[in-house]
Amino acid sequence: MKNYMIPTLMASAIAMASASSFAATTVTIGTVNNGDMIRMQELSPAFEAKYPDIKLEWVVLEENVLRQRLTTDIATGGGQFDVMTIGMYEAPIWGAKGWLEPVGELPAEYDVDDIFTSVKDGLTADGKLFALPFYAESSMTYYRTDLFEKAGLEMPERPSWDQMMTFAKTLHKPDQEQYGICLRGKAGWGENMALISTMSNAFGARWFNEEWKPEFDGADWKNTLSFYVDLLGNYGPPGASSNGFNENLALFNSGKCAMWIDATVAGSFVTDKAQSNIADNVGFALAPKQATERGAGWLWSWALAAPVSSDAKEAAKSFMTWATSKEYSDLVAEKYGIASIPPGTRHSTYENKDYMEAASFAAMTLESMNKADAVNSTLKPKPYIGVQFAAIPEFQAIGTQVGKVFAGALAGQMSVDDALKSAQSTTDRQMKRAGYYK
Repeated sequence: MKNYMIPTLMASAIAMASASSFAATTVTIGTVNNGDMIRMQELSPAFEAKYPDIKLEWVVLEENVLRQRLTTDIATGGGQFDVMTIGMYEAPIWGAKGWLEPVGELPAEYDVDDIFTSVKDGLTADGKLFALPFYAESSMTYYRTDLFEKAGLEMPERPSWDQMMTFAKTLHKPDQEQYGICLRGKAGWGENMALISTMSNAFGARWFNEEWKPEFDGADWKNTLSFYVDLLGNYGPPGASSNGFNENLALFNSGKCAMWIDATVAGSFVTDKAQSNIADNVGFALAPKQATERGAGWLWSWALAAPVSSDAKEAAKSFMTWATSKEYSDLVAEKYGIASIPPGTRHSTYENKDYMEAASFAAMTLESMNKADAVNSTLKPKPYIGVQFAAIPEFQAIGTQVGKVFAGALAGQMSVDDALKSAQSTTDRQMKRAGYYK
């Protein structure tokens, strides 16, 4: 007698397996192509093993492109992404507009109180947290200790921009592919304008006065942009107007930059012998001051948020919670070394003696983070929140346009005066259109 039950059972099992595979929830993550996010993607199989019913899809983009794609998607309710990598600019603005899901309750082991208050505040609107910080940063000065020693130079804990000019001039040896300084030149409100805005703060400038009128026609902004163009144009690498964070990181790690002012998150990469040729010869100092120390170092967090347009909100929250947890930091430490765990977000990280000993940049990172103040970041009073940006919806478009003309001045396509004139007229026009003043 034939056993008809066996094929029937087999067919049933195949059908169940097929149904199970189709039941998996797909979470599409839009993120930036920075080193820490690439590590996150590399470690994501550990998440999928823990949550077998969730499948992750990655869209990894250059910073300017990511911001444009995410802004378009969320403003139109496109629903292309379930997790967005955004920051202290977008989270409170988009959250207040109702575009983001509030984070809500988190597991006790997540220990949300362990996150730095300044970081949580920067991702909060109307008392609700709208994003979980993957890492947070200020900016600081990286420099080649071997080159400084050879030249008889000494880097102060907080140099001035005038001192940076002197150091850069002394150490600039382009015939040896050694450039005095590397700075962001690539156009973008989060690229060159992050650096230039903190420089302008130090020079006593501000984006807007107390009546929300732009001040690019004032002496402080002219001093800032003139100094920036002279410094980077004379003592920077060729093609500096095309260089952002990743390009300058590569230049510094290859030994071509004597100094570099940029995000504190770079600390783990410039001291990693696997990717840095000068890992044993890197020193750290605070971001430069000039007329003031206020706003000399920026404040930012790359964070994970779920848009309301997502059809996988619970799965998205599971990933966001995992990727920003202590458990994830432990996984990074195991795979890449404790100095590589995402910095700048948790008190417990800097209370860990093993981390502080392994990460030579950690103490300066913590000091830089503690000094960054999103409210009191300019010499004169200002109406906006933010160190290197103004937390208003119009800033993204304004900052993008101003970044383009300032990159043009650096590239020699226009004069400093013309760039400032263009920045003033563009910003004034958009602020009037938005109704800040007539």
